[in-house]
Amino acid sequence: MSDLVLVTGASGFVAGHVIQELLGRGYRVRGTVRSVKRAAEVADVLPGVELVEADLGADRGWAEAVAGCRYVVHTASPFPSDAPKHEDELIRPAVDGTLRVLRAAAASGVERVVITSSIAAVQVGNRGRLLTEADWSDLAVCEPYEKSKTLAERAAWDFAAEHPELEVAVINPGMIIGPILRPEAGTSVGGIRTLLAGDMPGVPRLNFATVDVRDLAVAHRLAMETPEAAGNRYICAGDEISFPEMAQILARRYRVSTRVLPDWLVRLSARFNADARTAVRYLGREERLTAAKAEKELGWRMRPVADSLLDTAAALIEFGLVTDPGTPKSRAA
Repeated sequence: MSDLVLVTGASGFVAGHVIQELLGRGYRVRGTVRSVKRAAEVADVLPGVELVEADLGADRGWAEAVAGCRYVVHTASPFPSDAPKHEDELIRPAVDGTLRVLRAAAASGVERVVITSSIAAVQVGNRGRLLTEADWSDLAVCEPYEKSKTLAERAAWDFAAEHPELEVAVINPGMIIGPILRPEAGTSVGGIRTLLAGDMPGVPRLNFATVDVRDLAVAHRLAMETPEAAGNRYICAGDEISFPEMAQILARRYRVSTRVLPDWLVRLSARFNADARTAVRYLGREERLTAAKAEKELGWRMRPVADSLLDTAAALIEFGLVTDPGTPKSRAA
């Protein structure tokens, strides 16, 4: 019988693709949902997955969730579209939830836990050079989300040091793009939706290191299967690409604005627009990281970013989350 894998946060963007990847490779998969109310919609998209109720904010259900599992892939974590009123709204669920999953896994005899962290735990305060897995974000200059990812990952490594019987590997993805599986556009693909919808008068000068969610799912599986991955973290992100460059790629197929907004105008717009307020925090930031370790040790590869962007746009249109903006030719007509 094939190995059983628990994937936390089964209704999430990353988790859905991880589940698809694992099922396609012959694994049996159990997924957690915060409420049984979400089970039906997840099951419709991911037939073949067993769903159980377990919330990161409570102990109830986790012992049952990990029972009989050889592996756990922990993807669930809060990812806000705007800054919380207090940073603990993000930090406590991220840290406590990660430790709750690890404690249950260790108690149940799980062999390995693969945790989805973020480059947010790598790059903050470390600009101006190429970053690797040896780098950690500086908590003193982190925004709440960045701090939550950094502290949650630190807590996971501290737990692993105290429980050597449980193997831990961590994936640190960049900005996650790629096709959605159902009509929900979370924060990670929200920027592409904004470009297609024309919600802003132009494109702010933001830079991102992206990863396709399908490639990210493969990275999670490889980190789960590769013996040498235990005790390692892996950056999964491509070369830096700017938001204006993304718009140029999308404009090959869709009627998308490629006008670059000056920084001063973005800052002015932030007084009235939530998307602009988010953008201001990232103006001028570099995202220079290398995925060489994942490529060498896991044999991992990424598809071209243009393919990922166009596939993301197609899925957003297919699910009705944005109206088809038409082609550049139809605009000229």
